[in-house]
Amino acid sequence: MRFLVLGPLTVLASDGRPLDVPEAGVRALLAVLLTEAGRAVSADRLVDELWGGRPPRNPAGTLQTRVSRLRRALTEPGAESPVESRHSGYLLRVAPDAVDAHRFATLTARAEAAGAAGDQRARAALLREALALWNGEPFAGVGDLPALRSAAARLAEQRLTAVEALAEARLELGEHHALSDELTALAAAHPLRERLRAAQLRALWLAGRQAEALAGYESLRVRLAEELGVDPGPELAALHRAILAQDPDLRPATPSGGRGAPLTALVGRGPAVATVSRLLDAHRLVTLTGSGGVGKTRLAEEVAERVGAGRPDGVRTVALGGGVDAPAAGPVSVGGNAVAERLGAALGVREDDSPGGLLDALRSRLRPLRLLLLLDNCEHLIGPAAATVRELLAAAPGLTVLATSREPLGLPGEAVWTVPPLQQADAEALFAARAGDATPGFAVTEANAAAVATICRRLDRLPLALELAAARVRALGVHALAARLDDRFRLLTGGAHGLPPRQRTLRAVIDWSWDLLAPDERALLRRLSVFADGLDLAGAEAVCGDERGEVVGPLVRLVDRSLVTAVEPADAGEAATEGPRYRLPETVAAYTRERLAEAGELADLQARHLAHYTALAERGAAGVRGPEQAGWLLRLDRESGNLRAALDGAVRRRDGAGALRLAIALGWYWFLRGRLTEARRSLGEALAVAGAPAAGGAPAAGGPA
Repeated sequence: MRFLVLGPLTVLASDGRPLDVPEAGVRALLAVLLTEAGRAVSADRLVDELWGGRPPRNPAGTLQTRVSRLRRALTEPGAESPVESRHSGYLLRVAPDAVDAHRFATLTARAEAAGAAGDQRARAALLREALALWNGEPFAGVGDLPALRSAAARLAEQRLTAVEALAEARLELGEHHALSDELTALAAAHPLRERLRAAQLRALWLAGRQAEALAGYESLRVRLAEELGVDPGPELAALHRAILAQDPDLRPATPSGGRGAPLTALVGRGPAVATVSRLLDAHRLVTLTGSGGVGKTRLAEEVAERVGAGRPDGVRTVALGGGVDAPAAGPVSVGGNAVAERLGAALGVREDDSPGGLLDALRSRLRPLRLLLLLDNCEHLIGPAAATVRELLAAAPGLTVLATSREPLGLPGEAVWTVPPLQQADAEALFAARAGDATPGFAVTEANAAAVATICRRLDRLPLALELAAARVRALGVHALAARLDDRFRLLTGGAHGLPPRQRTLRAVIDWSWDLLAPDERALLRRLSVFADGLDLAGAEAVCGDERGEVVGPLVRLVDRSLVTAVEPADAGEAATEGPRYRLPETVAAYTRERLAEAGELADLQARHLAHYTALAERGAAGVRGPEQAGWLLRLDRESGNLRAALDGAVRRRDGAGALRLAIALGWYWFLRGRLTEARRSLGEALAVAGAPAAGGAPAAGGPA
């Protein structure tokens, strides 16, 4: 069980479900107990905190009633209530890390230790993780209680301190361009915090905006004098003097962009590493594409490790994924291009190093170098990334770029290599290794091998999904884990703390891709989830098209973004006549089915799906009795999954007319394929519902009126 107080008070069950804590008074009691989690709180103090100077007629009895209700709300099946009675009061028994405020304090302490050890990258990552726990004002919605006011004020101060520390860490990592604007807004909201203002002034100076930095100092000096009658503190005054003197010590000690050592071995990617390494020998721009969680970044890091030794100026890594807002795609803009700003930070290049601005300074720095640039997570900045890479490759003949993205950059000369899911055996090996890390002693045995294989197959053999699943083995075991994958988005949460937020849950991985889609791409992707076992272009156009737009363009873009897979038929003649078959990975299909229901389109799409495949089956019923029998049998074989899904769906919706029409149309196909048991069962199910009205009281699409 987890308790969230860094925002609205929320209780999460052990399986991640929100628990309802009824009544404002019971929630207030829980909030007060959480301020002393793991320690007893006396009944007298609870009465004083909850009712102040106006206690109820029977305070002890009323308190006991609230405690009983809280116990009921927090008791999970098969577990004891975490609310315990003590000699003169009550205690909330909870592990420290189960309260987000404690987790926040732990992360910030670890961040400061990392900073003291000189690891600013780890410090920044830990502080980002800590601040991501916040979801609003602490204890929001509980009420104005003295204990909560004090705790909320303390937590709010800790949050601001963490924001200041993160700004300082990011300055050391060279992120001053992005920070200069972010901190200006924060400083306006908290005008008298000198540490925050110091970070802002230094960011402005590093970004080449000295006049703004000096004006900011003067504004604070005047405000302190008018409101508090004091001068700026010695640290801020020293910073002001350093800015005036153009002190080089204000610059970060080392530029960012180095690569940390991977914490785990790369499993199953030996051939991929060799292939991509060869591509980099032949091309100056190689882009690794693939679906979210397929392992593009990890593969790119391994390739960079291999080929970097052959580059006289080494490798620089620029991560575009975290903390960068996606601007509108368009031409490179000096000072406004987040990609150029990240590159400048990685290479220690300042905007005022060249009269032509940051991009010109980058050209000058890179021109003499023989460098491999690893540009990671380009998809949400695809336009600026492509424009910047084009400019720099033209200016620096010794530069080679290895990019990762969920779609290609689209530049001339770009070699695109799509990172595939792992092979089944490699996926099982990865799952076993990560499950062994989380659960010492775990091994794949004859008893659990089938469950492990099912987990890997149903999670599309995606490394990130497998690692999230492996972390659940300790609590669930592999058999229960395999059985619960229909609820995969609730189940697969809590990824490693070193990962960015978009990779800590399976849902967040798909959310990241979904948020980058245009409206027509989202509409098509969610509609494609109605198909089973793939589809052809004709099916997509018949079922998913509408008067607002065509299907081919969005479908091509979804394939480019690795959300839909296009598979060419193995037979050359079939490929020439039928074209590719399109498939959604199971995890993407599960996600988009939810989106289809949210959009209110499910019933309409099911009807259109049934109508299309009924029409196909009826054409096939004639075709299998004529000279084109062989071709029609193969076509119906390919669509067997959709035909079965359409028929089962009609039966579930009690659409007897639609179910019977489709079943009758498939009769000759079943007979010629020898699937007599399926034919008898399907016709029986259709006949059983044939007298029932269709869902909504209307006849099924394509059925008799």
